[in-house]
Amino acid sequence: MNGALVVAAILAIVCVVLVALPFLREPEPASDELDELTPERRARLALAEERDRALAALKELEADHRAGRVNDDDYRASIGPLRREAAEALRALDS
Repeated sequence: MNGALVVAAILAIVCVVLVALPFLREPEPASDELDELTPERRARLALAEERDRALAALKELEADHRAGRVNDDDYRASIGPLRREAAEALRALDS
């Protein structure tokens, strides 16, 4: 009876170790693309970030104008350059 319990305990420990082993290993990355960016990909990433900043600024300006924090004159003065900046970034990304 005691021998069966010892064997069962050892078997349980072995099973737990075998199941947990993949989770305990440090995974090796297949590739670290951030270090491998080509100049073209870096330029494309910069354009995408510029586009995102311009679109976020447009969204914030629209929200501020609707909430009354930006008056109509300031809104009209700011919306054009922001739209041009976003459009230029979008055109550059398309080409």
